[in-house]
Amino acid sequence: MLRQTARILLRVLAVSALLAAPAFARPSSDRTQINHDIFVEPGQKSGDLVCINCSIFVRGEVAGDVVAVHGNVVVEQGAQVVGDATTVLGDLRVQSAAQVRGDAVAVGGMVRSQPQASIGGEVTSLGGTGWALLIILLPLVFLGGVVALFAWLITRLRRPSPIAA
Repeated sequence: MLRQTARILLRVLAVSALLAAPAFARPSSDRTQINHDIFVEPGQKSGDLVCINCSIFVRGEVAGDVVAVHGNVVVEQGAQVVGDATTVLGDLRVQSAAQVRGDAVAVGGMVRSQPQASIGGEVTSLGGTGWALLIILLPLVFLGGVVALFAWLITRLRRPSPIAA
């Protein structure tokens, strides 16, 4: 009887802890968007920003990283990005008096910064369609090779073997 009561009490405590967890969670200022641009207005602070098939316009302060896939990142005049700014298949523009404290990376695009802009980390720009094709085609070629290998193994296993008479 004591063992059964202890199990019930443990279950009640576990369910209570799970239900109370969101109340103790800190509100997150991270934002993720798909097909809808992200705007950080002047005076506004944000966490990490991720945008897929859209662009990010920073006019305020971003306390984390900024990542855009198939879109652009624009750090406008007076804005600040504490982390890294990265674009894949898009351009990164850092305007006058803007800061990117981390790295500025563009794969399949260009990093453009005005002379008064500040980039604290490394600037890497892998522009051109060659990089974009490499990013897209290399995994497809690998996947095709794996499928061809499996097809070859299956046909080899299904081949009838001669039976000695």
